[in-house]
Amino acid sequence: MVVNQMFAGTSVTDFETARAWYERLMGRPPDLVPHAAEAVWQVTETGWFYIVADAPRAGMGLLTLMVDDLEAHVDGIAQRAIETGTIEWVVPGSVRSVWITDPDGNRIQIGQVLGDDT
Repeated sequence: MVVNQMFAGTSVTDFETARAWYERLMGRPPDLVPHAAEAVWQVTETGWFYIVADAPRAGMGLLTLMVDDLEAHVDGIAQRAIETGTIEWVVPGSVRSVWITDPDGNRIQIGQVLGDDT
């Protein structure tokens, strides 16, 4: 199987509240708004993340975003008034991450794989 594009999403109860929160998390407005209850951010060249109003499924989502500089991203998120957990080792010596919870209880993990020089 060859995958050329990837869309992953999570459900939210109050779309407008969630959209504002995810705009703060991502540091920008969505790249696409297909309709009044969906917003989409392009997070890599071929990877997209979306939120959609779907109250019965809200609060059960999991998302992991891997970044190049975890401290810088956590600092930026904090400056945009989003609380994060503590940066912890997921794989000692090679992978660190922090957890964030959106207003519905969906969990977002932001991580960094460390190279030999880190």
